[in-house]
Amino acid sequence: MKDFKQNLTENSYFRQEELGFWDCDRNQKARVAALLSKMATFAGYDYDARGLTHDKLYAMREVFLLSRVALRIHSCPAARDVLDITTWENGVKGAHMQRVYEMRDQTGRLRVSAKSDWILVDPLTRKILRPGSFTAKPLTLCGKEIDCPEPRKIVLPKEGLEDLGIRRVVWSDLDGNGHLYSGNYGDIVWDYLPADLRERTPREFYINYSKEATLGEELRLAGFREGETYRLEGMGPAGACFTALCVF
Repeated sequence: MKDFKQNLTENSYFRQEELGFWDCDRNQKARVAALLSKMATFAGYDYDARGLTHDKLYAMREVFLLSRVALRIHSCPAARDVLDITTWENGVKGAHMQRVYEMRDQTGRLRVSAKSDWILVDPLTRKILRPGSFTAKPLTLCGKEIDCPEPRKIVLPKEGLEDLGIRRVVWSDLDGNGHLYSGNYGDIVWDYLPADLRERTPREFYINYSKEATLGEELRLAGFREGETYRLEGMGPAGACFTALCVF
């Protein structure tokens, strides 16, 4: 049995992981939800390895919430693939703290790259904090070019939308922050895509997380298809909860 490796450097965290059936769709290709989950998980691994666990950051009243993600799928991983996943902090841009990722197979081929924007939040008041307020550690830079577009703001047109119905937030959606887990949004998007698009792997995927969704809330979903793209939005009681863009 091969021992999987992990490594921590001054500005990166690396770990090998095997994709299981849970990570994949019925075609045994990695689900976007699983890739989003890896991003959130590896950000946690990085800070845990530096002694900055979620509990410690919570006690400091300085926690991170995902704001925007951009994924580029160069060659979709499949079940049983072992991936070398590396994540780096990448400084600050405006109100966002940035983190980037690469996922490579055992030949070194780049399979997935990603960029993400995070906001700093006081977990008790839910107030958004300036990146300069972060005291746990100095933020570092990636130092290499990541082959992925930047996260972007996604907006649906006002006309021509498809009404996709209601998605209620259920118990199994929740994470340790008490809201709908960031990775689960990928499955919500794929559950409501047109049937022909669900079978395809996107070249790129973007998502904006706008408002937290909590237990029992109902998200009204609307979609818009244009060429090889599909945009989907989930509206909650207080406005847009998330907006996603799939590029096929």
